[in-house]
Amino acid sequence: MSAVAKTGAAGTAAMSPLTRVQRWIADRIAVIIAIAVLLYLFVPVAYTFVFSFNDYRKSNITWSGFTLKHWENPCGAPGVCDALQTSIKVGFLATLIATIIGTALAFALVRHNFRGRGAGNVLVFLPMATPEIVLGASLLTIFVQGFTFMKLGFWTIVIAHIMFCISFVVVTVKARLQSLDPRLEEAAQDLYAGPGTTFWRVTFPLVLPGIVSAALLAFSLSFDDFIITNFVSGDETTFPKFVYVSYLRGIPAQANVIGFSMFLIAVLLVIAGQVISSKRRS
Repeated sequence: MSAVAKTGAAGTAAMSPLTRVQRWIADRIAVIIAIAVLLYLFVPVAYTFVFSFNDYRKSNITWSGFTLKHWENPCGAPGVCDALQTSIKVGFLATLIATIIGTALAFALVRHNFRGRGAGNVLVFLPMATPEIVLGASLLTIFVQGFTFMKLGFWTIVIAHIMFCISFVVVTVKARLQSLDPRLEEAAQDLYAGPGTTFWRVTFPLVLPGIVSAALLAFSLSFDDFIITNFVSGDETTFPKFVYVSYLRGIPAQANVIGFSMFLIAVLLVIAGQVISSKRRS
């Protein structure tokens, strides 16, 4: 055994520096890739955060100095808070309606057999698979040529957002429903619980985390959407549209403040969800 150990030690000592570097990289390649991906994801966020403190005069592209005035007055840039308010209103309405319709559709597709169920499962994915520019152009044609009584603006944005948010709600809630143990509902029925009691006391609480996740996803997609919104918004300005238009003359630091704040809220919601889920499992 001592001879084998000596041979192994000699082999290790005989390795060239290049071989050692290659072996070190091979042993840690997964960690290196993970760090690189995280940096790729968070560098834009870090840039947004840093330049929210930029004391610029004309353009918020080059660093001019440190200031807190943009955080003290995030509505200082003309129109930024109006655009934010519009995005929040659109997101809330689109999320509420899409969550209700999408949840009902998910229950229908999972729990009931009916003619066209297979086609329904396929059609649900179409808005997710269709490029946004195609959806936006199609919706614009419908609103301009079909619904001539409806002026492009707030409500056309809401209708468009509901359309593509429903698909994500259905897929999310369906996954939750399909993972439920049917024996739990059967046990409630064995204890003489009626259909309504079984649904509200057993099924709904179990599906609720999936519904909440779907609602958060729908709001995020609605708040973040630019391409479809740009087609159907008319003169109405949402926050993403405001940022795009502002880019032509320099994005104000207040937009960076609001953007980073929304990112921070999303992170806190994800952390809270993970904590609640871990507590429920334990």
